[in-house]
Amino acid sequence: MIDHHQIFFTSPTFLEFSEHQLLSIQFRVSWKMAEQIKQQPAFVKISELRPGAFGLNLTVKVVSSKAIMTRGRNGTQGRNMRLAECLVGDETGIVVFTARNDQVDAMKEGSTVILRNAKIDMYKGSMRLAVDKWGRVEVTEAAAFSVKEDNNLSLIEFELITVEE
Repeated sequence: MIDHHQIFFTSPTFLEFSEHQLLSIQFRVSWKMAEQIKQQPAFVKISELRPGAFGLNLTVKVVSSKAIMTRGRNGTQGRNMRLAECLVGDETGIVVFTARNDQVDAMKEGSTVILRNAKIDMYKGSMRLAVDKWGRVEVTEAAAFSVKEDNNLSLIEFELITVEE
């Protein structure tokens, strides 16, 4: 890999470059380095989820979906707020996913979805999977795995303990 600093300090014609040309060279080298570093997103399994985790990518099947709230505003401004609690899982376990607004439509029982940039929210001491405005919920073709329903991570109750040193 080329260190972009080498271009500036080892080139015998360094003084012949204009400032614009140097910036152009630096940009091209930096862009090439970024292309080399770019990686595929890492996918995790349900059993790997922990409180406070974020930036998660998962492929899950929807086990069940239950609408818990639909709230609209009066007048023509604003939009309806819809919430659904969905049980989603993979071959390692299941967890509750809180679907919001347009996400509710994607969470049909039996469908397979990809959750990108998901996070773990805590609700009454238990983990809930969620995707906020910075993430995506994508319906995809059916996955080959069967869901392990006897490992529900949302049934585990966590407690925050303060440790004094």
